[in-house]
Amino acid sequence: MNQLEQLKKVTTVVADTGDFQSMKVFSPQDATTNPSLILKAVQKPEYLPLLVKVMQEHPNASPTEVIDHLLVAFGLQILALVPGRVSTETDAHLSFDTAATISKGRHLIALYEAAGVSRDRILIKIASTWEGIQAAAVLEKDGIHCNMTLLFSLPQAVACARAGVQLISPFVGRIYDWHKKNTGQEYGAADDPGVLSVRQIYNYYRKFGFRTEIMGASFRNTGQILELAGCDLLTISPELLQKLSESDAPVPTRLDHQSAQSCNLQELQLNQSEFRLALNNDAMASEKLAEGIRLFCADTVKLEQLIISKKN
Repeated sequence: MNQLEQLKKVTTVVADTGDFQSMKVFSPQDATTNPSLILKAVQKPEYLPLLVKVMQEHPNASPTEVIDHLLVAFGLQILALVPGRVSTETDAHLSFDTAATISKGRHLIALYEAAGVSRDRILIKIASTWEGIQAAAVLEKDGIHCNMTLLFSLPQAVACARAGVQLISPFVGRIYDWHKKNTGQEYGAADDPGVLSVRQIYNYYRKFGFRTEIMGASFRNTGQILELAGCDLLTISPELLQKLSESDAPVPTRLDHQSAQSCNLQELQLNQSEFRLALNNDAMASEKLAEGIRLFCADTVKLEQLIISKKN
């Protein structure tokens, strides 16, 4: 039994890609996308027809409206291949606008439901800003489940859990990148700062009984993935899924409910000002959150420009 097969026994494996053709190979339960992955996908010859088709079906739509329809078109293709859920991201430009994020989430769900897809198969991805978390709390009450992304710290995770969100996506690789750049150190998988962050969040959630799912994301190597075996879900790129499928080394479970119960952790209560101060005082988390929003905004603009160029 290869490592991917072993991992699937203790963790739900999710494909982190807009390349839905690759999903046929690895049979993940769920799939996640983001603006960067969709931009990358539609620049490939095999996916460009999907963009052309969306534009033909909505000839008078603005670039922003085309993107919404494109995200859903990719989501529909993915849902035909995975038995579970697909995560579809809101526009990163709305990361600090609660009302607009709520409106966008409802709009994306309406598009999916118009295509005959139940909302329980969709996760709306929202950046883990204070405003995004408040938007998610409202959407969850509407039965619209959310995946909180760009999450780099325990305070963000705690606020998400208290808001009752369905799922969070702590970013392992980007935490590792920041620490490697700022310390000049190499980290083994067991003491990788990104791995330790997800482990802390997992233990906190399980110790205090939060039901929010944890999906480790943004991996740089298989060592990071294997150190989180037992996490609720892990979203993994096709390249790393391939590497896991090529190894037969054992995959011991690293995270479990019983061990979490014995952890010495203090429960946090964070209001808005306390949340903002905690995030501000964590240089890594505040810098990576800001950078992530900027990058997703930039790739959304590039996607809009691609759409405009196709119209002309």
